[in-house]
Amino acid sequence: MSLATSKPSTTPKDAGAVALRTAVNIMEKWNATSRQIENVLRISRSTYARSKDQQRSVSLDSDQLARISLVLNIHASLRTIFDNPDNVYGFPAMANDNAFFDGRSPLEIMAEGSFIQLYETFRRIDVLRGAQW
Repeated sequence: MSLATSKPSTTPKDAGAVALRTAVNIMEKWNATSRQIENVLRISRSTYARSKDQQRSVSLDSDQLARISLVLNIHASLRTIFDNPDNVYGFPAMANDNAFFDGRSPLEIMAEGSFIQLYETFRRIDVLRGAQW
């Protein structure tokens, strides 16, 4: 007689909460303020607070999930480009003289809240890794 083992099921809300927590943790390591995090991820102050509690689930829309995905992908690109954690986590807050950034940091651009600027920031960081994937 075999016993069936049950795996804990993960709901989309749970997966979204894990992704949100991960993105928030990364952005906090970038030294982003709570307001910057809320703007980049397009989340409310209460959702930001709920992201800190591992027992709470959150409802996220497709735009918020896409923003979380871009933050995670920016982090992945930075980890590919840099070996040093100070650079991985410090680069987003560093002033950048690239024409797109015009002396501002990637974090400043992302925190304006525009999805296009978040995507363009990802694209310009991602291109730095060249053929390293």
